[in-house]
Amino acid sequence: MKGMHKFLPGLFLLSVLAFAGVQRAGAQQVAVNTNVLLWGALTPNLGVELVTGEHSSVGLSFFGHKNPYGLKSRLMGFQPEYRYWFNGRPMTREYIGVGMLLTTYDITWKEKNVYDGDAVGLGLTGGYVFSLGRRWNLDLSGSFGLLWFHQKQYYVHDNYDDYFVDEAVKTNARGYKLFPVKLGVTFSYIIK
Repeated sequence: MKGMHKFLPGLFLLSVLAFAGVQRAGAQQVAVNTNVLLWGALTPNLGVELVTGEHSSVGLSFFGHKNPYGLKSRLMGFQPEYRYWFNGRPMTREYIGVGMLLTTYDITWKEKNVYDGDAVGLGLTGGYVFSLGRRWNLDLSGSFGLLWFHQKQYYVHDNYDDYFVDEAVKTNARGYKLFPVKLGVTFSYIIK
C-alpha cells in the first residue's frame, strides 16, 4: 500500500490497546465476521471482534478487490472499530462506537477519470445485533464521518509524465469529505 506506512504506528497503538483490554476482560469472546454488502460489490472481506470488557469490544476488518464486475478498480483497506454495548453483554443488541477506515485505491471511473491514492476516515458507528443462535449473529450497522484523501486525479488520456517531479509521483488532489465510513450487514460466528 503506497502511503499507508504513515498510519502503521497508529494501527500498532490501537492493536496494543485492544489486546491489553482483552487481557483484563473476565469472560473473553472472539468472533469472526464478514460483511455481505461488500461481497455484493465483489469485495472479499474478513473481520475479527474481541470483547474487551462488560460493555466494550474492538474489531478489525480487512477488505479488498481487483477489477470487480469487469471495472478497472483495485482497492485494499482495513477498518478498526471500538464499540460500546448498552445492555452489558457485548455482541448482542444495540451499540455505538467509533470506526476508522484506512484504504488505498486505483480506480478508473467510466473509462475516462482515474483516481489513484489513499484515504483515511473517522466516524461514529451505530448498530444492532440480532442473535441467530448460540454462535451466530447478524449485525446491521452504519458509520458516518469525515474522510481525508490524497490522490492523483487525471483523465485516462492525460500526459502521465506531468505528474512526476524529480522521479517522485505528486498528488494533485487532496481534501476532506463527509462520507459513510462503513455500512454493514454482517454475519458473525462466535468462536469462544
